[in-house]
Amino acid sequence: MIHSRKPVYTVEDASRKEVYKPDFMQKLLNSGIQEKKDFPKGKLYKGDQMVTLQSLLVAFKMLILVYRFQAWSNAEKIQAIDALIGRCAASHVRHMMKAIEPLFQRDFISLLPKELALTVLGYLQPKDLLRAAQTCRYWRFLADDNLLWKEQCRRIGITTLKKMPRSLPRCVSPWKAAYMRQYLIENNWLHKPVNNPIMMRGHDDHVITCLQFYGNRILSGSDDTTLKVWSAITGKCLRTLVGHSGGVWSSQMVGDLVISGSTDRTLRVWNAKTGHCQKVLAGHTSTVRVVSGSRDATLRVWSIPEGRCLRVLVGHLAAVRCVQYDGKVVVSGAYDYFVKVWNPDTGECLHTLAGHTNRPNKHQSAVTCLQSSNRFVITSSDDGTVKLWDVRTGEFIRNLVELSSGGSGGVVWRIRASATKLICAVGSRNGTEETKLLVLDFDVPGACRKCDE
Repeated sequence: MIHSRKPVYTVEDASRKEVYKPDFMQKLLNSGIQEKKDFPKGKLYKGDQMVTLQSLLVAFKMLILVYRFQAWSNAEKIQAIDALIGRCAASHVRHMMKAIEPLFQRDFISLLPKELALTVLGYLQPKDLLRAAQTCRYWRFLADDNLLWKEQCRRIGITTLKKMPRSLPRCVSPWKAAYMRQYLIENNWLHKPVNNPIMMRGHDDHVITCLQFYGNRILSGSDDTTLKVWSAITGKCLRTLVGHSGGVWSSQMVGDLVISGSTDRTLRVWNAKTGHCQKVLAGHTSTVRVVSGSRDATLRVWSIPEGRCLRVLVGHLAAVRCVQYDGKVVVSGAYDYFVKVWNPDTGECLHTLAGHTNRPNKHQSAVTCLQSSNRFVITSSDDGTVKLWDVRTGEFIRNLVELSSGGSGGVVWRIRASATKLICAVGSRNGTEETKLLVLDFDVPGACRKCDE
């Protein structure tokens, strides 16, 4: 027969009351059927399978125990499990572990709807996604999802797809291929040997004072009063812009439009395809630097179509050395050691940043130019080197250029960089190094240079 659970009973003595609970394992065993000591020795037959009556009774007893177990509370179930484990030998525990472990190894990703599975995988880093793709076919299918890799590309600033080099492994996802290409390019910046750069000679022995890089065209300005437009693919000079009467010290190139500033105190607007000067903007009383900062300590905002000065930005105490305009604010640096942020629409100085006291000290000499991205900072110096730095840690990575004449007058005057190329304007103070441009390419092999930018 089947007994019901026994109540808790109390025993009292002269000094105290004690409450005793029965052993939980014993409770589990006693909650089933009473086991008979003598079983019939006969045998039952079902087809070709022989089953003893004793085995049937034991199985029936275990079934009753399972149903009893399911009816208990969670706390009672845990106590029963603890009691059971406590009475097991080591071999029994190992058997339980082998039986239980596979229950925790279920492929939960494959059980989820695709959209939810992709949301989970979207939290992984690219390296983890590549590892996940090696798990099974379905995981690889998910880990190659195009929208998943598009988001990974967006995080590192890749927003458009370009033609992929044939040297890259073929990918189901175009965005994954774009990410892989960017990873290889970054690795080239870090480790690729710099051999046989494209060399472009021009401006005779004069100083290259300004440098711009737009698409596959390079614009250089010099104190020889001219500007030159070069092909970054062939290294040939496409056009020479002649018209300034003083040295060109600043320039900007957007599409086929070139704006230059000179020591003749004018700005000129050029057509880069034809080489013709379209407008001359005058107004500064000293040397002009685009985007129109001057040694007269002022900045000017110009209307290019009308060729007139819209407003003058006054606030610096010394010559304006550099200007940057992103379409919203103007940032200027001057020899007064201040950096100022301006509103170009009102002429108001929004912020003045103070802290500099002299020229950046990691080079052996003055830093002549710098470029930055979300990963690197590149600096050039009149010690003849171009250095690569980690923008997150500030640590020096390696020298990209080391002029053999660096210790005796060789100078890297200007640098400009894209995602895959570095342009260096090289010269010297004493004739030890000829004036030239160097083009260093860090793209993956087989890339289409015309489609690169």
